[in-house]
Amino acid sequence: MIKLRLRRMGKKKQPHYRIVAAEARWPRDGRFIEVIGYYNPRTEPYTLEVNVERARWWLEHGAQPTDTVRALLVRAGVLPPRQKGEGAPQRPAPEAPAGATDSQDQA
Repeated sequence: MIKLRLRRMGKKKQPHYRIVAAEARWPRDGRFIEVIGYYNPRTEPYTLEVNVERARWWLEHGAQPTDTVRALLVRAGVLPPRQKGEGAPQRPAPEAPAGATDSQDQA
């Protein structure tokens, strides 16, 4: 599966990141297919550059952005913001064990 994720660059204690398309199994800072953009959180305000056309192409072809890259793509205007209730599916409420009913009231 192809992921859009951050690739750490820069010196020790001075990170900046490239937004890349990479196979999910490949190392974080290892191989990648294509550089999509650049993010530097250390500048004031932060620096964010995204090739919107290529980012949309990868998303249309099934690439899954990580949570952080998704937030950056929303800031860049590539993706719409998540709506309330969208995202991870809701877990059903835990059910009580079969023998743990209120049998005390029936006695």
